[in-house]
Amino acid sequence: MNAELVRETINKSAATGNSFLFGIDFEMKNGFFLEDPQTNPQILFCCNGIGNIPPYDMNNESHTPELTVISSDRKAYLQKFEIIHRGLLRGDSFLTNLTERTPIRTNLSLEEIFLRSKARYKIWIPEKFVCFSPECFIRIADERIHTYPMKGTIDATLPDAEKQLMEDYKEMCEHYTIVDLLRNDLSMVSDHVRVERFRYVEHVQTLRGEILQTSSEVVGDLRPGWRKALGDLIFRLLPAGSISGAPKPATLQLIRNAEQQERGFYSGVFGYFDGEKLDTAVMIRYIEQEGERFYFRSGGGITIHSDPKREYDEILEKIYLPIPHQA
Repeated sequence: MNAELVRETINKSAATGNSFLFGIDFEMKNGFFLEDPQTNPQILFCCNGIGNIPPYDMNNESHTPELTVISSDRKAYLQKFEIIHRGLLRGDSFLTNLTERTPIRTNLSLEEIFLRSKARYKIWIPEKFVCFSPECFIRIADERIHTYPMKGTIDATLPDAEKQLMEDYKEMCEHYTIVDLLRNDLSMVSDHVRVERFRYVEHVQTLRGEILQTSSEVVGDLRPGWRKALGDLIFRLLPAGSISGAPKPATLQLIRNAEQQERGFYSGVFGYFDGEKLDTAVMIRYIEQEGERFYFRSGGGITIHSDPKREYDEILEKIYLPIPHQA
């Protein structure tokens, strides 16, 4: 389904109060749309506990989940990093999200990963991809729109991990930039935009242990009539600022120059509308399938202060399954 048709269908369905599931890829070319998705097993999803996940007893699992990186190309990543860094030095961008596609091996199917993952948002499209995202794109409830930019990650087992994360100058600059970008984005579709929480720490459980991430909460008051143009509102905010950068137009061109391939649904968005409230996610923490091969997509924000080796280590750190570690 092309993305423009998704936009139009969202407008019509939201105006009539129908429930639906939708997704839009990063390039805003393709998407999907399902009415009444809680009774449709075609795509499995969960948004903050609401979804269509079938009954599943993990106690019946006979094997321990495994995920292994088959290969990683540090040299190729550093070449892409250099393209981004030159753009930052020129002033093309203040913050650019650079991503990598890493071949992996796992003893779980995409469906098993979906069913066993503990994540705020998750979605599985058979033989295409599974996503277990911790990051909200936008949330709409009670005539307000919320977004929760997430920037900054660290291994929780490091000494004074939370202190290290909160005092890291590069991470702080990146977080300030993305919060400012999303304040500007929300001001296009709402009024009285404000930051209600700034740089709070969230804990994420993974197969390897716990990681820490920093988020903020930005809120705006929606304008009358938003339901009749919900698709327009969503598309006005795409692509998500946290996985593109600032300013968006020049940064997107810089991303294309560096990555040299389309991202597809990776770092796009998906969401569920129940007739009144909307909850959506950025599709990060993402495994795609090509035949019998699996690839983990991960990335991070690059600023003029970024160290390329640290950034490369961070994208590898983000290759995980959100299945609690069992000692």
